[in-house]
Amino acid sequence: MFQLTKAFKVIIVSSLAFAVNLYADEDVEEIVVKGKVLYSDQVKALKTPTAIIDVPQSLSIVTDEDIRKQGIREIGDIVRYTPGVNTSQGEGHRDAVVFRGVRSTADFYQDGARDDVQYYRSLYNVDQVEVLRGPNALLFGRGGTGGIINRVTKKAQIGEQFGSFDIGADDFGAFDFAADFNRTGENSAFRLNLHSDSLENHRDMYDGDRTGINPTLKIQLSDATTLDLSYEYADHERFIDRGIPTANGKPVDALKDVVFGTEDLNLTTLEADIFRGIVTTDLSDTSKAIFSLTSSEFEKLYQNLYASGYDLATNVVTLDGYYDPTERENLIFSANLVNELQIGGATHTLLIGAEVIDTDNKNTRFDTYWSTTQKDKESFNVTRPLNISTNSAGVATSVDYTTKLKSRTTSDIEVTSFYIQDQIDLSDNLVVLIGGRLDQFDITVNDLKAGSAQSREDDEFSPRAGIIYKPQENVSYYISYSESFLPRSGEQYKKLTASAAALDPDVYESSEIGVNWDITPDLSLRASYFDSEQTIATRDESGEGAEIVGLQVDGFELEVKGQVSDQLYMSFGYSNMDGETSSGGEPREIPESTMSLWTTYQVNDKFGYGLGVMRQGESNISNNKPGLILPDYTRVDFAAYYDVSEDTTIRLNVENLLDETYYPHSHSTHQASVGEKVNARLSITRRF
Repeated sequence: MFQLTKAFKVIIVSSLAFAVNLYADEDVEEIVVKGKVLYSDQVKALKTPTAIIDVPQSLSIVTDEDIRKQGIREIGDIVRYTPGVNTSQGEGHRDAVVFRGVRSTADFYQDGARDDVQYYRSLYNVDQVEVLRGPNALLFGRGGTGGIINRVTKKAQIGEQFGSFDIGADDFGAFDFAADFNRTGENSAFRLNLHSDSLENHRDMYDGDRTGINPTLKIQLSDATTLDLSYEYADHERFIDRGIPTANGKPVDALKDVVFGTEDLNLTTLEADIFRGIVTTDLSDTSKAIFSLTSSEFEKLYQNLYASGYDLATNVVTLDGYYDPTERENLIFSANLVNELQIGGATHTLLIGAEVIDTDNKNTRFDTYWSTTQKDKESFNVTRPLNISTNSAGVATSVDYTTKLKSRTTSDIEVTSFYIQDQIDLSDNLVVLIGGRLDQFDITVNDLKAGSAQSREDDEFSPRAGIIYKPQENVSYYISYSESFLPRSGEQYKKLTASAAALDPDVYESSEIGVNWDITPDLSLRASYFDSEQTIATRDESGEGAEIVGLQVDGFELEVKGQVSDQLYMSFGYSNMDGETSSGGEPREIPESTMSLWTTYQVNDKFGYGLGVMRQGESNISNNKPGLILPDYTRVDFAAYYDVSEDTTIRLNVENLLDETYYPHSHSTHQASVGEKVNARLSITRRF
């Protein structure tokens, strides 16, 4: 296991810190290759797009072209083909990702701005998706303890006129439509992205609808200054499926077609309004300023029934559930200044930035209340569909979500952040990166049910450190160290008890070594080994503070991606991780290994096909319970596409080609999700 000694950590932290490469030589022509740079760096005030080879951190990029070719519909589809991360259930109503063994429902960003409300994110307006592994506090602030996912949205383009639409349908009955239009004037451009999805899958009662509209406007205010304005409206509704029970340590195959809920009680809805404005101005040939303002309002609801217990001998299931509405308003402002300096023989690219976040959150939770037990749980005989009007004893029963109030809180969060980072190009072969971020996190949670309130203020410094050595232009070796933290109020700010308010945040540390090798201009290899650990503040019996080491994870990641030849494209990913909980047991949701391979072969100018194989090793459903597992599985996907004309493409995507029965994730003991059966989707793209 790779470990940096404490002394070496102190040396690195005091003299180095991670930052993404900010190469700023104005005399060099920039060539932007899609999928090989971090476009979000432009939004995050990094002077130029950053080549992956110059980033001392594991990351993967999926472009809009990849999304179309692979038939990707949601974030989870991207995660399945990305090393070092795997999907989590998210209770059937939200994106949830396990980054290097750390489960997260909040480490999501849009154009570098925090997007932490729990929902399934649409991809209709995405230019590319960036998956960064490891703690990311220096660039993104609190959270990001195992990694982050950033969606880079499509923006208006001055000087271009284009448009396209995509229509698709699958044999489950789902239908989707998306359109993209860009119109330009002399000093401005307007772009409109919109989509409408009708959702279906292999599970009984499942359905849903998603609608999104995203107009953007770009105005060239002067030769040096550009204004980007964006508004997005989202309206989502879908059935919640919490999966099936387990018995004898694994999901019960005989129940794979049973849904443990009802059509009217398992529901999630979302309505969101997101406004963003970005001003970019060149102050000189070697300096730039970027100001960004994001204002968003979310109304989110989820309500469900789920299996909380199961008796295999009697085939009786125990149901539980809750009703949980959330309202959240965010105001996020960031300001960044980038300046290039020559000091001695070294080139310094200095970034100085600040961010202010103001969040108001309102949350209520009602537990289910059964008329027979007068509690939140009741037992039923398993049938398809499930009959919840009569319990397992044959007695009529009913359920409501208005009797048993579990919690009602309002939260006010104010965050002020300052960060500085410096790239020091000591020579053509050696780059040192220096920086750190100071976050002041202030939260007050009002417990309206208890009639009490708790507050907590944390001042946390998050360093990141890295050294890059490039023996030649297309190869880089790096070593890095990073930290992040998670306040005691958690990811969603719903509660803060008196005991939690007295404790420091959890701190996550990660050390990483790796290599980036551009084998050819179109084919790259990325490999890394990491070692991370969580430090948890606790109180001992005397009431004095103490710290324990929580989750520890170390592992290896490999990704080979790009054009092998003019005809063959390949994306291969592999990861192998080991973990240990604070009590010395095995953690949940860390597969023994994951492997993915996606290839496309261009047969001729018009026709091509693709084949994907994704394998996930055995994993634990719960911490410290190695006998309760999700079995390993292999899924095969297929794609074919044909260019009817220069402007029209027809695609066929088939998921789970061999119709494998598999269980990709489980929220807890009796909530194992059932993977989709074989499903074919036909789509048409028209460009004009």
